This record gives sequence, structure tokens and C-alpha cells, in this order.
Amino acid sequence: MNIQRGIQKLLRRFLGVSDLEQRLEHIQTALGRIEARQTASAETLPASEFKAFSQMGEDGIIQYLTRHIPIKHKTFVEFGVQDYRESNTRFLLKQNQWKGLVIDSNADSIEFIRRDEISWQHNLTAVCAFITAENINDLLQEHGYTGEIGLLSIDIDGNDYWVWQAISVVTPAIVVIEYNFRFGAEKAVTIPYQPNFTRLSAHPSGIYFGASLKALCKLAEKKGYAFVGCTSAGTNAFFVRRELKPDSVREMSAEEGFIEGNYRLSRDSGGAPISLSKDEEQRILQSLPLVEIP
Repeated sequence: MNIQRGIQKLLRRFLGVSDLEQRLEHIQTALGRIEARQTASAETLPASEFKAFSQMGEDGIIQYLTRHIPIKHKTFVEFGVQDYRESNTRFLLKQNQWKGLVIDSNADSIEFIRRDEISWQHNLTAVCAFITAENINDLLQEHGYTGEIGLLSIDIDGNDYWVWQAISVVTPAIVVIEYNFRFGAEKAVTIPYQPNFTRLSAHPSGIYFGASLKALCKLAEKKGYAFVGCTSAGTNAFFVRRELKPDSVREMSAEEGFIEGNYRLSRDSGGAPISLSKDEEQRILQSLPLVEIP
């Protein structure tokens, strides 16, 4: 047993699971606040990165953008949050007292969020739904989210492009959306739209999902957004509504801002985790249908 696991076991014995989770939550929040102060003078997205509750450095980038961009309504919507312990908006909720709507298709995850103290300590609505291009606007309206909002985060491992294209009832100041770096910097492509798309059902490798960065940049241009950068891990892209973007936040092209992820974790046909080479990934993707975005 390593030291970290041993400490956690002792804490669980003396504090109980819920007490331990609450204390870890407080520690994460406190560390995030320290990071936020230390990066307050950062002048670029990469320099601002830090992780409190996000998967990579999204917490820091979001703090950077909200410092530079005028946000009229401190509200957010985030899709694909699982149990919300790791997310792009939890630090906004706890640190900046925003309010928000989170949506996930897993009923157990949504029930976990509703039981979590974050749901009654903060203004958070958790909804269980499988998001499609056909139902997203109704879901947003049904739960009171229309017009201008501060931030929209999309990470549903599938129809991300098509869902963002369909959204018309909210106008976010900032959009955070996952891109599939395996499609490269030059191609503007996305998976074909299937309302019931799930990542592992589409291909057991799990690498066939979403859209390329260039496809998302083209969609952003049509919707009035400027591309301002990606996480250094090559996972999420950030867009700012063009009319709100200050000169201090630099716009860039997809080719200039593209970052390739360096993780190659995949699954074999039996569901076991494997590591594929870049060439192996490309052979899989070339065998599957894609839609080119003009």
C-alpha cells in the first residue's frame, strides 16, 4: 500500500467517507484560490492554466477569460459532467458564486449531484437527460436558461458539433468545447449526426467522436465567436463572443492554435485499455465516416 492510499484509509476510518470528501473539497477549493491569485497577472491562456476541479488547466483559463471579458450574467450551462466532481464550472460556482445548470445522461450521477452539499450550498440545477440536437433548446428553456449567459461548456463525447450548432436559445459570452485532436489541424470534419450516438458503441476504440478544431472554428465564425486558444493538453478549445473580446485576448486561426494531445489510451474489441500508436489511430479513423465542414 502506498503512503497516499494509507493516509486516505486512515482518514476514512477516523473521519468517515463524507467528512473526508468534504475536507478534500475544501482543500481543492483553497488550492484553486491560491492558484487564481498567483496567475492573476498572466497575460496569455497557457500562462493562466491551473486545475482545481477541471480535468486539465481549464479552471485557470476560465478565470483568465472572466477577468478580461465583461460578463453581464454570471450563469453557466455544462453538459457531460458525470458526477460533477471533475468539471469546468465547479470552481466558478464555488469561487465566484455563479449559478448554473448541469446535464448528464447518467441517472446515478445526477442523483449524486443532487445529494451533494454543493446543490444546496450553491445555486445549481442538475438534470438527467440524453442531449440531442433536437432536445437541447427545449431542455434549456424548460429550466429557465435563455438569452445571455456567461459560459457554455460542451463535452458529450459525440455530437458536440451538432449540438452547439443547434443551440439558439442561449447566447454565451464564452464557449468551452472538447475537440478531437486526432483529426489534426488541417481538416474541418465531424462525425455524422446520429441522435443516439455513444462513443464506445460507435467504435470500441473510443477514439471516434466529436469534431476537429477547424470544424469548430468554422462553426464559431458563423455563430459570431472568436477562437482564442486551447488547453496545453489538447482537449478543450475556447471561444469568446466577438463583440465582447478585448484586444488583450488574442484571436487565432485553428492551425495556429491547434495543440495535439499526447495521450493514446484506447480500448480493444473486448473493452480492455490499450495504447495505440498515432498511425494505428489514423487507420481506424480513416475507415469510419466523417462529414467535411465547408
